[in-house]
Formats: sequence, structure tokens, C-alpha cells
Amino acid sequence: MRSMRKAGLLSLSVALVAGLPGAALAETVVLRDVTLIDGTGKAPAPRQAVVITDGRIRWVGPSARVRIPAGAMVERLKGKYLMPGLIDSHVHLGLVDGITQNLKYQTPDNIESQLRTYAAYGVTTVQTLGTEQDLIFPIQRRRNERSATTRVYTVGQGVVFKGSYGGVPGLDQQVATPEEARAMVDRQAAKGADLIKLWVDDEFGMLDERMPPRISEAVIDEARKDGKKTVAHIFYYDNAAELTREGVDAFAHSVRDRAVDDTLLGAMKAKGVWQMAATLSREASFTYATLPFLDDPFFARGVTPAVLTELKSPERAAKLAAAPNFPKYAPTLQYALDNFGREAKAGIRYGMGTDSGPTARFPGYFAHWELELMVKAGVTPMQALTAATSANAEFMGAKDIGTIAPGKWADLVVLDRDPTADIRNTRAIHAVYISGTKVPTIWQTCAGRAADACGTGK
Repeated sequence: MRSMRKAGLLSLSVALVAGLPGAALAETVVLRDVTLIDGTGKAPAPRQAVVITDGRIRWVGPSARVRIPAGAMVERLKGKYLMPGLIDSHVHLGLVDGITQNLKYQTPDNIESQLRTYAAYGVTTVQTLGTEQDLIFPIQRRRNERSATTRVYTVGQGVVFKGSYGGVPGLDQQVATPEEARAMVDRQAAKGADLIKLWVDDEFGMLDERMPPRISEAVIDEARKDGKKTVAHIFYYDNAAELTREGVDAFAHSVRDRAVDDTLLGAMKAKGVWQMAATLSREASFTYATLPFLDDPFFARGVTPAVLTELKSPERAAKLAAAPNFPKYAPTLQYALDNFGREAKAGIRYGMGTDSGPTARFPGYFAHWELELMVKAGVTPMQALTAATSANAEFMGAKDIGTIAPGKWADLVVLDRDPTADIRNTRAIHAVYISGTKVPTIWQTCAGRAADACGTGK
């Protein structure tokens, strides 16, 4: 009777443990025989294996040496390429329904939908840059748990000088004095913002004033006191030079009004200022009245037929082409490309970011376009991939993502072709893992249509 009681208690204990969240997810996955691109910039390594337990990488090494735990699920990936999930350092979440932008669309459900789209494109972490309501913070905190959703870093709400450029209608982001600026920085830091954003721009001179130094200095100084880095939206060379002097940590866009020179590059390098995001895809998108990729299945699978119809509309194209600033976008793009190339050659640290999320700047797809444009600007495919993985993680202070190494989250992308040979091969997505769990890829997605309406595969 006593032994039966013990057996019963043991069975109950096992059942209770199995019911715990951590135990319920316990599993081991082995990916083997793959060519490994680990995110550090090292040359691809053939015939490698990765052992994943409970969503984290446990072991990495040659397939010939892998020890496969009992009960592990094994995937043989001969001919495939394995890299860390992409990190987009500059996005805005939940601002649009289709291509119509309004803060009312920023709901948890809409944000979750967009995060699934990012994941489908292999973007397993994003950093939101300044237009999010407080509902972003519970979503942000999930990144420390095992889940199958793209992870979120955030600045919460960025700082806008009153009457100047930045932010979104409906959010109280404007400050008029250094004291108000410091108070706003403190509020965002207290809520859990990962860094602090400020805007210094006047929209091609259409606004009377940019954020003045007395405000930006207060933002940068207060952020430093709160232990936070600062990232600035800039457009003009002069503002980039002044913010560098003030001690800003990074730029969210390239200088786009003139060529950068050795004076600015030297100052940025001396102060350790990053080009966190060049947003080349953003600038490129503005140069088209009709976007050039609307018939590309890699894009079209991720948007609804209604969105495609609207994007192809001759009326929309005519309206965009007639806008007063439309002729300015092509030279703006060229400056962005040239200046990013100069920064990279000069040794300025850089990441990858797109400014996706506002109208007609599409989650996930723009990350791949951004990588392509970075290579066009002068970096190698490996350098672009490293920027989008370990470099972004380093700047963001994200210690458990960005490389394929023991202890990191198993946020991974499996590709059919070598992205270091041709950067466009990042589009050849075979599988995406978040915390070791497979999630649907863009090639398994057909937005707004029946599941089989987009065909099968690449």
C-alpha cells in the first residue's frame, strides 16, 4: 500500500511538473549538415550542426561531432544555409490598415499581425522608434520569454520639438523647453524604453524650425543620466555635426542634403556615433510613383489583393508624382547611398534599419530590400548580414540574440541559397525559427486569400 502511495505521488509530481510552462515546452531540436553563417562576420562554415534545447542554442559545431540526445527531433539540411534571424533596428508598429495610416489602428491585434509578417520574412527582432503608445511595453517585455513571435525593443515615444517635424498625430510627444524635454525622457525611461529617440528635421524646409540645440542637448544629457542611449532622426549635415558634438549615440537615417566629409566622419568615429540605420529602402520607395516590386511573389504574398490594387492605381501614381517634394527624392536617395558607403569605408559602426511601418513601407520585405541597397552602396553581402544580426544586437544591448552561439535564443533563418554570394538569396527562405519553434514563412503565406491561392513555394 505504501509503495502504491509512493508511486501515485510520483506520478502526480511528474504530471504537475509536466504541466509547468517551462516543462511543457521542453524539447530538443538538432539542425545538422548545414552551412553556418554565425552572424559574427566569419566565413561560412560547411557541414555544421546546431543543438537547440528549450528554445536556446545548446551546442554548435561540426556535424561529425554532434551528439544527438535521445528523443531529439533531427533535421538534415544538406545544401542549406543557416544564419541568425534578421534584426530591423528602425520600425514603427501598428500605424496602418492596408496603406491607410492612423493611430487608431495601433491595437495589440494589429501589432501582433505585423509581428507575424516580420517573422514570415525572417525578421525575428524589431526595434520600434518613437511612435508607439504605452501598449507596446507589455509586448516588449515578452522578448525575455520563449515565444514564437518576433521580439520587440522600443523607445516608446520619441521627443519632438513643438511645431517641428516628428512623431504622429494623436500622441503627446511635443516639448517646448529643456525642462519639458528632460521630463519626457524621464517618463519614457521609467516606462522601460530601451533608448531615447529625438527628431531634428524640417521636412525639406516646409516647417519653420528644427529642434534647436538647447532641446537636443537636454534630451541627450538626461538620457545619459537615465542610462539610456540616444538615437536621432536627422536629414541635414549641419544637424548631424551638431548632434555628434553633443554626444548623440546614433543616427536613425543618413545625412541626405549633401555629401559627408572627413570632418564629420572623423568626429563620428572619435565619438563612437553609429549609423544605426541608413533606411535606404525608405528613401528608395519615395522615388517611385508605382513601386517596382508589386508583381514579385516575395512581396505580394504578404499583402492583401486590396492593397495590391491600391498600390497599382494610376490615380495614386499620378497623385504621388504631382507632389511638390517628389522631384527631391531621387537626389536624396543618392546622397543616402553615397554617404552610407563613405561611412562604412571610414570605419563608422553601422546596423540595418528600414523605417518600415508607415504607409507603403512594408514590414519584412523592406529588410531584404535594405540589405540589397546596402550592398549597392558598397558593403559586402557578409558585412550587410553582420550589420543586420550581431551589430544591431550589440548596439541594442541585446545579448541573447544576433549570433548563433551557445546560450542564445534559437532565432534562425534557413536559406536555400548562399546569401554571402548574392545578397538577394536572403529571399530564398526555407524555414524560420523563433526560440527553436518553426513559424510560417512568407512562402507559406497568402495574405487575404485562400491558403492555396498564392501557389506553392518559391
